[in-house]
Amino acid sequence: MQRIEDYALIGDEQTAALVGADGSVDWLCLPRFDSAACFARLLGDENNGHWRIAPAGAGRCTRRSYRKDTLVLDTEWETDEGTVLVTDLMPQRHRAPDLVRIVQGVRGEVTVRSTLRLRFDYGSVVPWVRKEDGHRVAVAGPDAAWLRSVPEVPTWGEDQGTHSEFTVKEGERVAFVLTWHPSHEPRPPLVDPYSSLRHSVHDWQSWAAHCRYDGPHRDAVVRSLITLKALTYRPTGGVVAAPTTSLPEEWGGVRNWDYRFCWLRDSTLTLNALLAAGYQEEAEAWRNWLLRAVAGDPADLQIMYGLAGERRLPEFELPWLPGFGGATPVRIGNDAVNQLQLDVYGEVVDSLELARRSGLSAQPDVWALQSVLLTFLRTAWRQPDEGLWEVRGGRRHFVHSKVMVWVAADRTVRAMEEDPDLEGDLEGWRELRDEVHREVCEKGYDPERNTFTQSYGSRELDAALLLIPRVGFLPPDDPRVLGTIEAVRAELGQDGFVRRYTPDAAPVDGLPGEEGTFLVCSFWLADALHMTGRTKEARELFERLLGLANDVGLLAEEYDPVGGRQLGNFPQAFSHIGLVNTALALFGDEEAG
Repeated sequence: MQRIEDYALIGDEQTAALVGADGSVDWLCLPRFDSAACFARLLGDENNGHWRIAPAGAGRCTRRSYRKDTLVLDTEWETDEGTVLVTDLMPQRHRAPDLVRIVQGVRGEVTVRSTLRLRFDYGSVVPWVRKEDGHRVAVAGPDAAWLRSVPEVPTWGEDQGTHSEFTVKEGERVAFVLTWHPSHEPRPPLVDPYSSLRHSVHDWQSWAAHCRYDGPHRDAVVRSLITLKALTYRPTGGVVAAPTTSLPEEWGGVRNWDYRFCWLRDSTLTLNALLAAGYQEEAEAWRNWLLRAVAGDPADLQIMYGLAGERRLPEFELPWLPGFGGATPVRIGNDAVNQLQLDVYGEVVDSLELARRSGLSAQPDVWALQSVLLTFLRTAWRQPDEGLWEVRGGRRHFVHSKVMVWVAADRTVRAMEEDPDLEGDLEGWRELRDEVHREVCEKGYDPERNTFTQSYGSRELDAALLLIPRVGFLPPDDPRVLGTIEAVRAELGQDGFVRRYTPDAAPVDGLPGEEGTFLVCSFWLADALHMTGRTKEARELFERLLGLANDVGLLAEEYDPVGGRQLGNFPQAFSHIGLVNTALALFGDEEAG
């Protein structure tokens, strides 16, 4: 069985596919990240859809890598008969998404097999397949897909799949193209696979060349930025948290969520990473998505939205999929969309102020929006909420949520102090800022243990407390900050990495079982150590975190130090955002973030 880290990512900035180390595409949603999957073997088996190209009888590949500074994947097998290379990519689409797979002989003469099983609607629908003009055409309901090879190779239908077998010698190439379109529309124009490869390599390398970071571990930083670019829905600028759903946070457990949406909690950190690395256009697109998504009554602000700002993301289960490694249920949609998380107000305001200070183009009504959000917080901040981690065990007065309310007030007050032309209740917002600060220090701090706590009156800790110095709530050298960092390391640390909150957290999050160490939290610890003058320790932790990436530089949401494996949805934007921001803090000219 494949592990989560056995996969690599390819995509066209509207959707993405996961390609296993055995040469099988096991996950692909068409036409968007959040559409139904036509390959769902990732959460099931071969009969739920996949497309494998590999030498006959071969298993795991010998080696694989991305072409430098691209999202073009090369997978190589060495066999007794010779060596063969498969190059996978999804070129920038014009009208329709294309999956291109090019087989090239490197040495000797190798027999190669292609097995394609299309299964629409998350592996539940077997399409009808016919032959037309040398293509195989699969149709079921609203979906249609065309398969062709250049040149044509022997292809036949068997066992509800489409099979090809051929040989390649050194220097020979065979290209396959799979194209999706709505079944009621005509076939889109054909793309040239070899031209698509050249353009994709050029486009990705040209984009990566704009990265301003030139310090240590630049390859890892660029790979993370490329991953963030790949997780961006180009038509709107929204960044999905991950291209997958229901990859488990505990092996065989129930903590399986759909991450194919855009979270406001990521907004400030995403903007910081993009702007600091030199990607103004992408930062502006993300900021504009944010403005469109949050427009409306501030009381209706959601923690997440769809790719285009959709608000309804109902959660349901797919009983026919057995789940990754038997982890059920498989969930589509995310009910956390209905939660109250007060921290998102702070993250939105912080993002708007970061955009303003960074010189992004002015947008109408931004200040009016910010003012309305602050007016709402004047009374709403006193409510308990579900907190940053979307717990399902009931609302609490989470300290991080209150700290982010303080951030919203602080950034707004500072903006008005710097620009007297801005209108608003400056004195009232100063009072809000000071009141929140006093309450958090009184009710969210445990003087006996010298640490802030997860929520008022609790003894549990929360890794989000590591953000207190980053957001400026207290200075890094404050004894309460230093005590919190040490408490988090002692109580939430495992093998040097950091959990989100106390392992036995069922009363808090309302779910059985445990989870792995949370990678972005471990990057936050490195940031906090650096800000408090312990840069050597921070760099050592950062390099350990880099060592958790898989062979092509990708990180999931979590890591299991005991099992030595990645956990959670993959690849995870939040983890790669953490990597970029921490690298910039440790080795660049940026402040920790």
